[in-house]
Amino acid sequence: MSERNGNGALWFLLGVGIGAAVGILYAPQSGSETREILMAKAEEGREFVRKRTKEAREQAEQWAEKGKAAYNSQKEQIRSAVDAGRQAYREKTAAGKVDAENL
Repeated sequence: MSERNGNGALWFLLGVGIGAAVGILYAPQSGSETREILMAKAEEGREFVRKRTKEAREQAEQWAEKGKAAYNSQKEQIRSAVDAGRQAYREKTAAGKVDAENL
């Protein structure tokens, strides 16, 4: 999924570049007007990249939080299982001592 999003951003930037080049070639505007248009398009491209970067960072933070929660849950389950095993061992060994003393 991340490859798909990354490719989309690359194609977008490529499209902006091609559009700008075609616009320059066929522009009926003066040089200063063309520069203003190019600057506006470049700013749009920067804003798009900033937005996508922010979204990617937020998504990574969400995944990290989910990973931590899953890790903590598994850790707690393992701790409970180990404690239950210890308790069963203690009970079994204590029962074995009582049986041995009664013989």
